[in-house]
Amino acid sequence: MAEAYDPGNIFAKILRGEIPSHRVYEDDAVVAFMDVMPQGTGHTLVVPKAPSRNMLDADPATLGPLFAVVQKVAVAVKKAFNADGVTLMQFNEPASGQTVYHLHVHVIPRFEDVPLKPHSGQMEKPEALAENAGKIRAALAG
Repeated sequence: MAEAYDPGNIFAKILRGEIPSHRVYEDDAVVAFMDVMPQGTGHTLVVPKAPSRNMLDADPATLGPLFAVVQKVAVAVKKAFNADGVTLMQFNEPASGQTVYHLHVHVIPRFEDVPLKPHSGQMEKPEALAENAGKIRAALAG
């Protein structure tokens, strides 16, 4: 049996404004913000506002708006950082590596011969997150 959604998870708190974030995009259905423990420069998370633990229990109506924004953010991060490519990652349940139980997609700009950093638990400096968020917002604005 699937676990119940926990409205106390960190992304739910970010969505409610209880925890600050460096947001790069928001609409009625989705928010995108900087990952505070990035695996690469410009690592962004795209999160639906609808409560879902992950892809396995999400309402199918949530997925269209989510992935439309994932594409928009992926294009923007590639442009903002002059990246060679973009990695998208989405995890479901502990065995897959999911650690925050609110559906989310990782969008990470990638560069030739530069490996992803491990998820070390080291938080990025707020100034760096703010600067990177500004670059992505500018790319989204055109």
